[in-house]
Amino acid sequence: MPHLLAKLRNVPFETIKQVLENDKAFHASEEMYLEHIWQNVDDENEVLFLFRINSIEKTKILIERLHSKTLEQNPDANLPDMIYLQ
Repeated sequence: MPHLLAKLRNVPFETIKQVLENDKAFHASEEMYLEHIWQNVDDENEVLFLFRINSIEKTKILIERLHSKTLEQNPDANLPDMIYLQ
């Protein structure tokens, strides 16, 4: 089953945890299911979170669309790095 590992820097762990909780229904509607969230022990400014996804291709299209829209509104937006896993 494919997964998406996201790495985000300079956002407090509790903040991103709350954002992910608030977006849970949207993520589920896009077949993205949060499985884990971690704070990097060696770098407390880094948070990683793992989604189980149904389709890498569909999820890539969604993420590219959302990130492009965000960057249009704010070119300096802090967006996570996405790593797709098979």
